Amino acid sequence: MRRTATTLVGLSCAAALALSACSSDTQSTASTDSAPATAVDGPVTIVASTNVWGSVAEAVAGDLATVDSIIADPSADPHSYEASPGDAAKVAEASLVVYNGGGYDEFIDDILSSEGKNVPSVNAFDLLGEEHGHEGEGTHEDEPAAGEAATEDEHGHSHGEVNEHVWYNAEVAAATAESIAEKLGQLDPDNAAQYTANAESFHEQVHAITDVTAKIAADHPNAPVAQTEPIAHYLIEESSLDDRTPEDFKDAIEEGNDPSPASIAATRDLFTSNSVDVLIYNIQTQDAVTQDIRSTAEAANIPVVEVTETLPEGQTYIQWQTKAAEDLQAALSAS
Repeated sequence: MRRTATTLVGLSCAAALALSACSSDTQSTASTDSAPATAVDGPVTIVASTNVWGSVAEAVAGDLATVDSIIADPSADPHSYEASPGDAAKVAEASLVVYNGGGYDEFIDDILSSEGKNVPSVNAFDLLGEEHGHEGEGTHEDEPAAGEAATEDEHGHSHGEVNEHVWYNAEVAAATAESIAEKLGQLDPDNAAQYTANAESFHEQVHAITDVTAKIAADHPNAPVAQTEPIAHYLIEESSLDDRTPEDFKDAIEEGNDPSPASIAATRDLFTSNSVDVLIYNIQTQDAVTQDIRSTAEAANIPVVEVTETLPEGQTYIQWQTKAAEDLQAALSAS
């Protein structure tokens, strides 16, 4: 999200002693492009930006590697996260970094840019468009700008847009698992076959999610919905639903600004006029505006589907996303 440009705290030469030493001319040859992975001595360690990608990494690694997620608090807002020197040290020392990309968890890009040894990484956003294929170690040069895709659909509805919240695209998660397996196989060649098998198993489990979204698409084609924040974009898209959220409202939320009174009124009107069947509500970034929108929906007896940006405690990625799809299916059936 553009609204979430995060600030990397404490990465001065003095504070970042856990990283490689700052050079006297302060120039770095580091790149945020992923470094080639080569076999490591000792245990394989994976650092993920959030527990969403940590869960995907755990599914691939099994007990053959350790996974540490920087953001794991289900009440945290990843958009406003500021990385600590300790976080930077974890990334610098990792065998592999797995993150969302697309500007969502920009603090990882900041750390990787500050790190001289170019840590191997998997960027899930770079795999958007490669959902069925699959190796994908995209670079930042390959990333489409969010604004470029927005012009493809002038109405701003869900279909055809590029959105950085790619964990709500189950096939992107599967492609990410395959890319993780490829990297782990390079880091730990003796267990490469097991990593590949684990990624294939994860891809099979993804059908638990896509079967539900396919059923929604069949039973409720183009059903109108709205959301307080466009994090469930790909869930809406894969379910063939129509996001009616006013563009001005979405743009303001995306930029971290207060929506205009006119856009708030237009959004509220979706519910008072019964123009949408469901409100998709992000409980991790609630404020007075979104709470008012929810109250308006509930007063109009419009079902509310709660979504989050990190895993609830005790759930895997597959369980979490399956429940999100099932909750949406149930809400549409009840509307």
